[in-house]
Amino acid sequence: MIVFNQANTERVEYMLDILGIRGWTFFEQVQGQGTNTGEPRRGTHAWPEMNSAVITVVEDDKVPDLLESVQKLDARNPEVGVKAFSWNIEQMV
Repeated sequence: MIVFNQANTERVEYMLDILGIRGWTFFEQVQGQGTNTGEPRRGTHAWPEMNSAVITVVEDDKVPDLLESVQKLDARNPEVGVKAFSWNIEQMV
């Protein structure tokens, strides 16, 4: 799962394309706040920015490349924000 400021939408989509990750679900208008220095993303007058999220299931060997790409994207512009979370999928139909 990748959660990101909407300003990074095109970059995240491009990253998935470059990595050959085709199956994903996109969530718009995701509210939240970063754990360390992130400001709230609420879509309000006080906190107008919003996040989006993408969830995808990838092969185990693609996970390190995906996480590294997210880390590089975050390092380019850390105040905008992007985070990735990985967990095991036990079954899928």
